Amino acid sequence: MPRKTVLINDEVSESLGPLAVTARRLRGGLQEGVLLVELVAGSTRVFILPDRGLGIWKIVSGKVEVGWQSPVAGPVHPRFVPLAEPSGLGWLDGFDELVARCGLVSNGAPDFDAAGRLVHGLHGRIANRPAHDVVVTLDDDAGTVVLAGRVAETRFLIHDLRMTTSLTVHADQPGVAWTDIIENGSDKPATMQMLYHVNFGPPWLGAGAELVVDAAEIAPRDAGSAADVPTWNRYVAPQPGRGEQVHFMSLRPDAAGRAAAMLVAADRSQAVKLSWRAAELPCFTVWKNQGGLADGYVTGLEPGTNFPNPRSYEESQGRVVPIEPHASVTFDVAIDLLHGDDIVKERKRLSEVSPQVHPQPKPGWSCT
Repeated sequence: MPRKTVLINDEVSESLGPLAVTARRLRGGLQEGVLLVELVAGSTRVFILPDRGLGIWKIVSGKVEVGWQSPVAGPVHPRFVPLAEPSGLGWLDGFDELVARCGLVSNGAPDFDAAGRLVHGLHGRIANRPAHDVVVTLDDDAGTVVLAGRVAETRFLIHDLRMTTSLTVHADQPGVAWTDIIENGSDKPATMQMLYHVNFGPPWLGAGAELVVDAAEIAPRDAGSAADVPTWNRYVAPQPGRGEQVHFMSLRPDAAGRAAAMLVAADRSQAVKLSWRAAELPCFTVWKNQGGLADGYVTGLEPGTNFPNPRSYEESQGRVVPIEPHASVTFDVAIDLLHGDDIVKERKRLSEVSPQVHPQPKPGWSCT
């Protein structure tokens, strides 16, 4: 039997040749009740969290794990994430994934009205919304495992945004690729935002690790990040107490319309590459959190429809995506693991033209 389709529920264990899928409910602490789906294709394992907006918890390729060590003991069930907390920072209580989607109504910093009331919390709601209709197809002929599912972000009389995801793992290609289709289910026009918060810690991150991108422009988000402008593409060892630094960028796409960012490990023997279709995700953010190892030493590579400022500011700059009634927009993203000559070739391709680097925040990009 070359193909097998499996409906994901609380307990699943199916295989077909070098392909497999398992699903189980986690028990204990903040993980209580979280559905964890493991996709296996050859030597690659990808862990998906349907209860957390189909986020990717981590990838394991051979003996190498791709992700980061958050001080949050995740994966955290959404019922323990206080998204409505007045500070707007409740989202951080569940932040643990390799890939966390931010959106769909809002994807940036907390946004408050003139009276100081929270309008949009940090990074939106989609990463804490449960998926439904999750199915996995094992295709032995193609050597692929494909997970499909749907997540809705709907509020009566306000908005009706629906995400359909298709995620693919290949047996002969370490990494994962996915397509998200966002549909406006309403009879009224809508606007939306999307940002992919893709997060890497050791062994990819460490003293001497390097970010390689084909950037047209680079600017620090704020004054605190401006000090890091000379070293925007390099990383240091964990420094307890060091604050985060953030850089906003516009990247040059290749001939096929795809932009890419490559994080090269300090020993230069391995790298991770993130790529996406630039027309739909034109803004790129680099988050460098180089504090103590126990406090979450991590960098975020974040392609988005906009920069992660408060939604009201981004809307004033025209960086929201309009969607007509029952129309949709599609996002394509991929993570690939590279070694040897592939790193050299990708570095050469992404480093041919020097970027324009702004020493201070760029007006129109930052609201500070």
